[in-house]
Amino acid sequence: MTNDENIYLASVLRQKLKKEPLFHIINGECVPSLDNTMFANNSPHDNSFICMVAEGKSQDVDRAAQAAKNAFPSWSTLSIKKRRDLLYSIAEIIEKNAREIAILESLDTGQPIRFMQKAAIRGADNFRFFADKIVNARNGLSLPADEHINYTVRQPIGPVGIITPWNTPFMLSTWKIAPALAAGCTVVHKPAELSPVTAQCLTLLMQEAGLPPGVVNVVHGYGETAGKSLSEHPDVKAIAFVGESKTGSSIMRQGADTLKRVHFELGGKNPVVVFADADIERAVDAVIFMKYSLNGERCTSSSRVLIERSIYDKFNAQLTQRVKNLKIGNPLDPKTEIGPLISEKHLQKVQSYVQIGKEEGAKLLAQNTTDLDKSSGHYFSPTLFGDVDNKMRISQEEIFGPFLVSIPFDTEEQALEIANDIRYGLAAYLWTKDITRAHSFSHKINAGMVWVNSQNVRHLPTPFGGMKDSGIGRDGGDYSFDFYMETKNIAIAMGEHNIPKLGAQ
Repeated sequence: MTNDENIYLASVLRQKLKKEPLFHIINGECVPSLDNTMFANNSPHDNSFICMVAEGKSQDVDRAAQAAKNAFPSWSTLSIKKRRDLLYSIAEIIEKNAREIAILESLDTGQPIRFMQKAAIRGADNFRFFADKIVNARNGLSLPADEHINYTVRQPIGPVGIITPWNTPFMLSTWKIAPALAAGCTVVHKPAELSPVTAQCLTLLMQEAGLPPGVVNVVHGYGETAGKSLSEHPDVKAIAFVGESKTGSSIMRQGADTLKRVHFELGGKNPVVVFADADIERAVDAVIFMKYSLNGERCTSSSRVLIERSIYDKFNAQLTQRVKNLKIGNPLDPKTEIGPLISEKHLQKVQSYVQIGKEEGAKLLAQNTTDLDKSSGHYFSPTLFGDVDNKMRISQEEIFGPFLVSIPFDTEEQALEIANDIRYGLAAYLWTKDITRAHSFSHKINAGMVWVNSQNVRHLPTPFGGMKDSGIGRDGGDYSFDFYMETKNIAIAMGEHNIPKLGAQ
């Protein structure tokens, strides 16, 4: 689609949103908050009004949790074929509405439309993938012993809470909701208050595809109120959360009294290590893409590039030119590579690190100077710092924007030390043509996921998640069912084995 077509469709959708506020979706119905409170949702591009959103509180979460609890017995026992076919139908209806989903996502988050065009397709893929997994979701292991046959089965844990972030909300919502439904769980979804539109869209599409009332419920609102109530609710058996590490820690405390199971995909300060024998051109492409795509607002971004000293200047020169060439602009323009950040508060946070980097003694290598009116939107100039020491704050703290730091190293041992000297451990990237080094370095680096000679390429059966402060648990394939399902062992005696007698005469 052209820029003009995108802008026209966005204007049509915005008019509809202005007339129809985003209410909660509870037991299949759109309902206001019990106290009728609402908040405004604005565009990151120019801070213009998009829609009003219901502000959920504890009583609204309680209604949603009760609906999920009531729907659980019938949903969890629905036949494999019916549940699988329903997930296929959801995938199909998502694809049919892909254009509108992409526009809404870009409008609501500031993410460039060039990336959001695939959001619906990836979401549909998630539903299809987990629909196919339903057949074997409950299967376990055969564990024979001398006197018993042991076998395991898996069964859904119950109603679950899903709290999703604001950076790519549609895809990440499907990434959590699809396996939950495939497992037989019902859901209370609390989307980020900064990007609530496509979460609402997704649930309405699922209902249009035939999802029964109460199976997926949506409560809008703030983390301190609606999110906290969801984490504490006794009828919600588990919380799946994507977001900041600090918030994950709070959710764990909030769920402690009800012994809530948690799955966290949290922050990252991911290293990309480039050795002198790497394919330099491809490595530059991957570093730029993994840091500056999605406005740098992605947990798996390559925030720290570690470069072997013999190629350090050459590599930085190429990075510098590419950063200066990035196209900043209206996220609805297909040519735009960098859009606005999600909010004024987040913009101020990211901007503060430019001054911090200068004060710490790092060298500002590039700051994109695109001529763009940034007065009303949350636009940040993509930035690159060089000659960074890994102890600096700009190297240790998650900035979550188009902000890259470059660090030289001399030996493989030093590169490994720098890469691991961080409290996060989500992802890592390695560029080398030495096959032995590729394997040995990947084994030694403290990260849940390592890509060698590649950017982040998602493969649905593989485990997705991090170590240290980057999270707990894994998504993807059967790993998702480890969270959404309980494993039960059944032992059946083979014949009359010895049973000790107590109290017998």
